[in-house]
Amino acid sequence: MKGTLYLIPSPLGESDIRGILPEGVIERIRDLSVFIVEHPKTARHFLKLAGMKIPLQQLEMHVLDEHTKEIETLLEPLLKGKDAGLISEAGCPAVADPGADLVALAHEHGIRVVPLAGPSSILLALMASGLGGQRFRFHGYLPVEKEELAKKIRKMEKESKDLKETQIFIETPYRNGKLLDALLCACSEGTLLCLATDVTLETESILTKPVSAWQKAEIGKRPTVFLLRA
Repeated sequence: MKGTLYLIPSPLGESDIRGILPEGVIERIRDLSVFIVEHPKTARHFLKLAGMKIPLQQLEMHVLDEHTKEIETLLEPLLKGKDAGLISEAGCPAVADPGADLVALAHEHGIRVVPLAGPSSILLALMASGLGGQRFRFHGYLPVEKEELAKKIRKMEKESKDLKETQIFIETPYRNGKLLDALLCACSEGTLLCLATDVTLETESILTKPVSAWQKAEIGKRPTVFLLRA
């Protein structure tokens, strides 16, 4: 009998996990001994907060990141009947995250996949933005090159207006300033822009304003979700 792959949401920063994750999810995590993680150090810190039933040193950990080549080998414990948990640095596994490839392989091998409830900065930002969740599109990361970025922003703005949908995207935190500058230059003054920063943390800030009302925002290098509605 094959094991089950649990998709474990992790906190989006330093916070009390009991205020973020349901108690049932924490109990499920405690029962596992095999984990597939992006960064073992941060995964162990998270699991310590969860109060694991067995010592952290005895946990079986396998790394899945952008450098992992033989992803299929990560399924071996599951194929042998062990349950495993997939933990991402992105909050929710398989969303803007390399875990999506592992989940796809799990389905190919007939392994049961169970997503556990927890925070998704993308959906939480959409909920709090006021930009409407009936139609939305998540673009992930936008182009880095200046001209390509401006072109992509103008295209998203047009699609938002034509299709009446909210456009959602993210950026590596150290490039937040460049992306914000590009948005303010490329978008029409009446287009609504939301910056959702440090979602679920004590320093959380979620603000929606017309482009004309935005000045240089002090988001710095903090994790931010960007939302646009024309």
